[in-house]
Amino acid sequence: MFNEKTLELLISSFPKILEFGLKVTLPLAAIAFVLSTVIAVLVAMVQYAKTPLLSQICRIYIWIIRGTPLLVQLMVAFYGLPLLGIHSNPFVMAVIVFSINEGAYSAETMRAAMEAVPAGQLEAGYCVGMNYMQIMWHIILPQAFRTAFPSLFNALISMVKDTSLASSITVVEMFTRTKQIAGQSYNYLPLYIEVAFVYLIFCTVLTFIQKKGEKILGSYGVRK
Repeated sequence: MFNEKTLELLISSFPKILEFGLKVTLPLAAIAFVLSTVIAVLVAMVQYAKTPLLSQICRIYIWIIRGTPLLVQLMVAFYGLPLLGIHSNPFVMAVIVFSINEGAYSAETMRAAMEAVPAGQLEAGYCVGMNYMQIMWHIILPQAFRTAFPSLFNALISMVKDTSLASSITVVEMFTRTKQIAGQSYNYLPLYIEVAFVYLIFCTVLTFIQKKGEKILGSYGVRK
C-alpha cells in the first residue's frame, strides 16, 4: 500500500489538500462560528429575559435544530429552499446551515453561563441607572463569555471537522478535494489518512489557541 509511488502521491497531493483547507474549510468554519455565536447570544439573552412568547419561539428553534441531524438540515436547505424561490451558492448555504445548527447548541451554553452570573449583579446594574442592554453588555456577557469560552471553542473545533459534511451539497472543501484526487489515482486509503492528518493539524493549532485563551481569561479572574 505504501510504496514509492504512494509516497510521491502523498507529497504531491498535500499542498492541494492544504490549499482547500485554508481557502474553504477554515473560512467556512470561522464564518459559521462567528454567526452562530451571534445567534447564540441573542437567543440566550431572550431566554435570560424570560419574555414568554419570544422565549417559547427560541425553545422551539433549539428543540428542532438539536433534534435533527446536521446532514439532514443541509439537504433540506439545499434542495428545499430553491423550491420556495430562495437560491444561493453552496458555500453560502453551508455557512447559513452550520450557523443555525451550532447557534442552537451554543445558545444553551450561553444561557447557562449567563444564569451562572449572580442575580445581584443585574440588580446592582439597575441601581446605578443602567438599562437592560447596558447591563448585558458591560456586566453579564463579559462574565458569561469567560465561563462559556471553553465550550464555545470546542464547538469551533468540532465545526472544523464537521465541514466535511458540506460536500453533500457540492461544496468543494478539503475532504471533497481529497476524494477527487483519490478518484484520479484510485489510491483512497493513504489519501484519507493524509487528509485526517491535516484535520488533526488544524484542530491541534486551535486547541493550542484555546488553552492560551483560557489562561488569559483565567488570569483576569484572579486579579485583585
